[in-house]
Amino acid sequence: MNFTEEDIKEIEAHGLTKEKVQEQVSIFKNGVPTVQLIAAATVGDGIQKLNEDKEVDFIELYEHIDKDKELLKFIPASGAATRMFKTIYQFLEEYDPKEEKLDEFLSRAKNGEMRIFFDNLKNFPFYDKISELIQDKYDKEAIESDDEAKVAFVKKMMDEDGPNFGNLPKGLLPFHNYESYMVTAFEEHLYEAAAYAENRNHANLHFTVSPEHEKAFKEQFENIHAAVSSDTEVNFEVTYSFQKPQTDTVAVTEDNEIYRKPNGKMLFRPGGHGALIENLNDVDADVIFIKNIDNVLTKDNILTLSRNKKILAGLLLELQAQAFKFTKSLKEGDLDESGVREIAQFLERDFSIKLSDTFATLGIDEKKDQLLELLDRPLRVCGMVKNEGEPGGGPFWVADKKGTASLQIIESAQIEKDDKKQQEIFQNSTHFNPVDIVCSVRDYTGKKYNLTEYVDPDLAFIASKTTDGNNIKALELPGLWNGGMAFWNTIFVEVPLETFNPVKNVNDLLKPAHQVKKS
Repeated sequence: MNFTEEDIKEIEAHGLTKEKVQEQVSIFKNGVPTVQLIAAATVGDGIQKLNEDKEVDFIELYEHIDKDKELLKFIPASGAATRMFKTIYQFLEEYDPKEEKLDEFLSRAKNGEMRIFFDNLKNFPFYDKISELIQDKYDKEAIESDDEAKVAFVKKMMDEDGPNFGNLPKGLLPFHNYESYMVTAFEEHLYEAAAYAENRNHANLHFTVSPEHEKAFKEQFENIHAAVSSDTEVNFEVTYSFQKPQTDTVAVTEDNEIYRKPNGKMLFRPGGHGALIENLNDVDADVIFIKNIDNVLTKDNILTLSRNKKILAGLLLELQAQAFKFTKSLKEGDLDESGVREIAQFLERDFSIKLSDTFATLGIDEKKDQLLELLDRPLRVCGMVKNEGEPGGGPFWVADKKGTASLQIIESAQIEKDDKKQQEIFQNSTHFNPVDIVCSVRDYTGKKYNLTEYVDPDLAFIASKTTDGNNIKALELPGLWNGGMAFWNTIFVEVPLETFNPVKNVNDLLKPAHQVKKS
């Protein structure tokens, strides 16, 4: 593969090497292996369903966490909200109120989403704000009909010289309206952290953001943190990071040749949320909560959310303590066969790890080595909700190259689309991944694991995209909670569906979880 001097400069500017780019192109040419599903994880077979007594025990364990323990909330918050307003953009392109009545257009276009939007306009958290802006801009006489008023409302929402909702980061969009003030998703995450991720009245949050949005996030925090701290009696420390340029991937043509932009330069694209394993690797705490920026609740529902987060964290702490004890015994103790058997039973019972068929025939030292290799890893407890048809991944038993089964979070893109049996297993899964994860990233001595060593690079994605009117192929790194955590020890726990309330399109803000109860 021949690179020009300009190519090499461009590659190095991204923190990459020629060899790394060649490796990425080879992945396109050779394809990525699809995963082999054994079965969907279900309650009793890979997913735990805790009884009320256990839940109370775990809450109590977490609430009595040592005061010197460090807690952190890690929130992926990169990217603009463009996709959230896809239907709005399309509507503005297609509809002219001077040519057709709105109701006729919506019926003809079979545009149910915009009909729901307009029928519930006053229930959106930004209704009052946008209405005021319209009154400031237009005389009443300038808007001749109700249809024109509705179009003016939508245009003002997306106005690049105004609210510019489509280009705001999703975290800074108004999500909830508490009558006297609007609250963004970013602010709701502060309230959540105060409810379940604080220790000694201090909460740490880390947001991964785009460089162009960092200033806006910081300004938002400066504007609200005093009021939120006063309201919650918690002090907040908020940090930010960007996706690293060296996690970008080169785009190729449909023939797997490096794609060139009209100016002759290569096209590098962000490597997807799997790139954030680098960001997660750069932060450290005893317990880390991971949750997406758009999955928040109104404050009147925060106790339900907090309770479930504490349950997951308490379970993590219990398993972490046991894993640390056994790891220390394997490294420093003088274990006999009964001690080895106890650890093996723990791994099989509590971590759902299936030991090899030959394990029983190994000598005691070989058994200890194998158990240590399986035990001494990062640990995650993942909440799973019942599958209600949401698009996305879920919990499965997966076979690796050696045929060994492990619990993984798998996306539809990782499944061979022409394999009916694999597709059937995926489609019949009972649970869905809401990205509700609590992590332990330190070993028993307190040393941070190098999380990049626990990624399965084979679990990358190849996606079809378009740019400048051309079809291209893009490589996405193994997803953060998919292949990015493939070699972590993993626990799945059923959590209530009401704790999962993402906002993927603007009409999701109309769901009960995002409507503030009137006092």
